[in-house]
Amino acid sequence: MTNKDLTIIIVAFNSEGKIQKCLNSVDSNFKVIVVENSQNSTFKNQLENNFPNVECILTGENIGYGKANNIALKKVQTKYSLILNPDTQLEKNALNNFINTSKINSNFAIIGPTEGQFTKKLEVEKKEKLIEVDSIKGFAMFLNMEKFKEIGFFDENIFLYFEEIDLCKRVKKNNEIIFLDPSIKIFHDGGKSVNQDFSYKIELTRNWHWMWSTFYYHKKHYNFFNAFIKIGPKFFSALFKSLFYTLINNKKKKEIYFHRLSGIINSILGKSSWHRPTLD
Repeated sequence: MTNKDLTIIIVAFNSEGKIQKCLNSVDSNFKVIVVENSQNSTFKNQLENNFPNVECILTGENIGYGKANNIALKKVQTKYSLILNPDTQLEKNALNNFINTSKINSNFAIIGPTEGQFTKKLEVEKKEKLIEVDSIKGFAMFLNMEKFKEIGFFDENIFLYFEEIDLCKRVKKNNEIIFLDPSIKIFHDGGKSVNQDFSYKIELTRNWHWMWSTFYYHKKHYNFFNAFIKIGPKFFSALFKSLFYTLINNKKKKEIYFHRLSGIINSILGKSSWHRPTLD
């Protein structure tokens, strides 16, 4: 494997506590593009000074996961790109295994790894090395860049959640192949990319966008009626619980379910995914 084959992309947002471990697990011969969803020039300078293979791009504001990834993907000149979350760590042979798999099975759009030790069930169910799947998790996605000239990259209408599901859906609609490779292991903390000092505000944002993106995705790929059937039980649950927690004066629970309700209503009304966390 050469450093001319692969570019690594990491989208960050107040991820100082996690991204160092991720970058330390990446072979320094490979170019890394970090897109930081803020105007934190101190973060940019520290990364580029500590890791000579890293280029850090500041967006100036939180523009979302998909749109930030697209900024980096449009700069990629290599045959492949590997999208990583900041709270991941590569096992020693992960990059070599990605490249080896891509050489043996070149007709693919995306290859996904297994998440740490989460391989046992898959290996029992299917003996072959590669498993063809409909979608993979977004914490690590190895893209064959040639395949995305027609498909396009992430849907920038989505701020958070369903970005990788939507991308995989479009890949499959284009009759392209997605593999899961049990030989590739990447450890993922899951939901811990952002500084934990902001955990409650991030929790509110996640609830809002989970509901917004659920309706948007199902409306986009199926229709409004099916999306409404999908979201209906969540709507009534959020409505009831926001009223209930208001009555018993549980402020935090009330805010969480109010955000869920707001996300659903905004998506049904066709409004953009406008909600952003305030981390002052």
